[in-house]
Amino acid sequence: MTRRWLVLAVLCLAELVVVLDNTVLNVAVPVLATELRADTAGVQWTINAYALAQAGLLLAAGSAADRYGRRRMLLLGLAIFGAGSLAAGFAGSVAQLVAARAVMGAGGALLITGTLAVAIQVFDATERPRAIAIWAAVNALGFAAGPLVGGLVLAHLRWGAIFLVNVPLVLAGLAAVRAQVPESRSAGGGRPDVVGAALATLGTTAIVYAIIAVEPVAAIAGVLTLVGFLRWERYTGHPMLDPALLRNRRFVGAVTGVLLITFGSAGALFLLTMQLQFVRGYSPLEAGLHVAPFALTVVALSATGAGPRLIRVSGLPLAIAAGMTLLAAGLAVVALAGPGYGALLTGLILMGAGCAVANPAMVEAVVGAIPADDAGAGAGVEGTMTELGTSLGVAVLGTLMHARFTALQPTAGPLPAALTTAPMAAERHAVLDAFAAALALGQGVGAGAVLAGGWLAALLLRRANA
Repeated sequence: MTRRWLVLAVLCLAELVVVLDNTVLNVAVPVLATELRADTAGVQWTINAYALAQAGLLLAAGSAADRYGRRRMLLLGLAIFGAGSLAAGFAGSVAQLVAARAVMGAGGALLITGTLAVAIQVFDATERPRAIAIWAAVNALGFAAGPLVGGLVLAHLRWGAIFLVNVPLVLAGLAAVRAQVPESRSAGGGRPDVVGAALATLGTTAIVYAIIAVEPVAAIAGVLTLVGFLRWERYTGHPMLDPALLRNRRFVGAVTGVLLITFGSAGALFLLTMQLQFVRGYSPLEAGLHVAPFALTVVALSATGAGPRLIRVSGLPLAIAAGMTLLAAGLAVVALAGPGYGALLTGLILMGAGCAVANPAMVEAVVGAIPADDAGAGAGVEGTMTELGTSLGVAVLGTLMHARFTALQPTAGPLPAALTTAPMAAERHAVLDAFAAALALGQGVGAGAVLAGGWLAALLLRRANA
């Protein structure tokens, strides 16, 4: 194995640490509520503190990687993430856990931008599609393995262990990055863009907070701050984000597609976890096992190189359109699946096949539009669009699902309370049927967003290449 593939293995290990943490926590929410006596707001902030810190710092983290060294920032990200995990594992209150999760989010921002930026530097245009396909497969594997790992840990250890399992992975990552990953940085240098970093962090954080908390004032403030950031970047002598990157039609088309596609897929997958646990009655561990074919399909197709071959033969626009059509079809099948597992399995396999083709194609589209010196900044923009799409998808599709459920069962209230207070089996079935219909509507809208996003990205990329 040549050194660049060893470097990729190290990058995937660092990426796996972040992805596992996102999905492991979902399993532990009921335990956290009991052990830490956390109310609903406390549990939500335990989850949201990570997303806010990560999303707000992605642009600044990418710029720092280009300016100060991508390997250095990757090591710093691992150290911060590990320290946050250690603090979270021994947190004695909700406030301590929220603070530790914010620290983990800051480390996660450096890890996400660092892994992609290093991959851009290490692999040339010929090998990059296959490397990115493997990187995307690890992401999907982490998504599926998180509930399984969380369920197994919680079955035998206290809740803090779900964070402490990160520590040995971080230590291994630190040793591997120091031994294998070469240092690289932008040739431009220059003094740091402190004002730009502050504006980008404040603007992005405000928008994500507005999405999570449904705060219109915060949304307006965030948009105005980001407009100010873009204007500042045009006139400052040492911008953290090259304004020319935002005039690159291929890059804009790719990140627009990332936003829409992530909106649909993240929101629909969030609803899928609710469908499996509330409607089908699976435990968190059972839900993770039943979702596993999605990730296994991605891994299997990525290992065979099917995605990169299709990209080479058909080109990026057609590969993105084909992959997102498969993903949207899979989401639609899952939304309409009956009580058996056959239709759900078919939908999950279609989703996995779509991701195996479209994910590396989308990342390659973003990467291909980024000059080598702007690898970190471009990775920061791509990561920010992913975070915004995820937050929007969960918030919008979740709200749409709730509104539909309320319309069908106006007196039911939240689902857990409605099931508890329903005295008769027929009433419980009516509540679950209404909830299933509401979930199907949200998942269907998510599938439509994925389809529209995939074809829009394909169209924009085709025009940019013309």
